[in-house]
Amino acid sequence: MTRYRQDPKKLRRLTPAEARRLDLAPLDYSDIPPLGDEFFTKATEAWPPTKQQLTIRLDADVLTWLKAYGRGYQTRINRILRAAMESRPPRRSRTRRKSHARTEHAA
Repeated sequence: MTRYRQDPKKLRRLTPAEARRLDLAPLDYSDIPPLGDEFFTKATEAWPPTKQQLTIRLDADVLTWLKAYGRGYQTRINRILRAAMESRPPRRSRTRRKSHARTEHAA
């Protein structure tokens, strides 16, 4: 069997017969669960989140490893850090503790 790989930038147009056949074919949604209200309340975040530029120092061998996979090493760094962040439970916010200094109260 011959496999063809299409360039996504050079997709061919459907013939009129192919377009009609696709329009007439019913879509099967049976494997997709219905979306409840909870989904839509959580689906308010914009994706992808905005990026912030920064300078980071990495060990030379780590940077070499990241770059060895080709272009996009900064995206790889972000994905690795995001996976680490999402694998941990959310951190509780820090609250200021009251001073341990004892004050004397008048009786």
